[in-house]
Amino acid sequence: MRFVFAPPAQEAAGLLTLPWQQPLEDWDDERLVTIRQRGISRHVVRFVSDHGTLYALKEIPERLARREYRLLRALAEHKIPAVEVVGIAVDRKADLDAVLVTRFLTYATTYRAVFSNPRGVQPTDVLLDALVELLARLHLTGYFWGDCSLSNTLFRYDAGMLEAYLVDAETSELHPEGLSNGQREYDLDLATERVFGELLDLEAGDLLPESVDPMHIADELRRRYAGLWNELTREEILRPQDQRYRIAERLRRLNELGFDAEEVELIGTADGGSRLRIKTRVAEQGQHSRRLFLRTGIDAGENQARRLLNDIASYRAWLEQQQGHPISEVVAASSWLENVYEPVIEAIPPGLRDRLAPAEIFHEILEHRWYASEAAGRDVGTTAAAREYFEHVLPEIPEPQIP
Repeated sequence: MRFVFAPPAQEAAGLLTLPWQQPLEDWDDERLVTIRQRGISRHVVRFVSDHGTLYALKEIPERLARREYRLLRALAEHKIPAVEVVGIAVDRKADLDAVLVTRFLTYATTYRAVFSNPRGVQPTDVLLDALVELLARLHLTGYFWGDCSLSNTLFRYDAGMLEAYLVDAETSELHPEGLSNGQREYDLDLATERVFGELLDLEAGDLLPESVDPMHIADELRRRYAGLWNELTREEILRPQDQRYRIAERLRRLNELGFDAEEVELIGTADGGSRLRIKTRVAEQGQHSRRLFLRTGIDAGENQARRLLNDIASYRAWLEQQQGHPISEVVAASSWLENVYEPVIEAIPPGLRDRLAPAEIFHEILEHRWYASEAAGRDVGTTAAAREYFEHVLPEIPEPQIP
């Protein structure tokens, strides 16, 4: 028997003493535990607690085990919410399948448990939103799930909402070049069909509220996915005077959805406007403050950094439009620092400089500019927004209690 570990794997070394030469369903080991809230599986699945860590073991053919092992590791590299793979046990007895080992997702729940105990939320709404976001993240990164369903997903509560985690990647495929529209639509068709069937099962077991129509919910899954995908990938036409404001607004919406802009492109149109094209990617937690510091030397919190990087991206697109040629991110960041950020920070009235950190003040000015632009129906510009902010907003912020 061979056990292939995903590094680092020191804490999983105790698993080597499990009875791997026996069929998984016949195991009799004191470390085996029963999980009350477990999902439905077409394979034998057992749970083991070893040195304080809980693992899920699934017995499947070696070809599928190796494939799922590689895909789950790739999902982790792409920051896609999924169970964490630990390793696979292969080359067991000739008549035994391989065993895939994953780390159990703590504080997770199943869709059946959500319907049984909704905890003050509308189960169909939060489940659909979580599943749609997970499917969009997979498609955006080039993953074809192939078996998207509520049963193949675990959920975690997060401030009243749910976050979905992929737990079964047997049928998944990674396409580094990205998915075609046909592949996405087929994956969505499969998801709609499976969710409809699962809801019918709940209905048959009297676990579905009478007001919930399985067919309507399945159709709603498709509608919500289409709305999210459109927000992530659509192109739009901008007037020259509104470019920076509209780009900032679009990037803001992407960030609120948990996504980032990998590339912002402005293409001139015949009427003097521009076509905005954004290449979107899944956000990686903790990356923004490091990236901002490397580009500008500004030390900021993660959310502050994300907002400032968005302003640099919109400034870069505007600069390329003005100069008529591509500009590197490093050059654009340097120009933004000299011509946008530093003049604003230097303009802070001396008596108000210690009210907030410089990066937070600039962030609030961008917020003020967005709301002022919304009210005016046009981009009011950073300079005017900063002037108004210094006059009316910053003085109202209390002085720090500790100098």
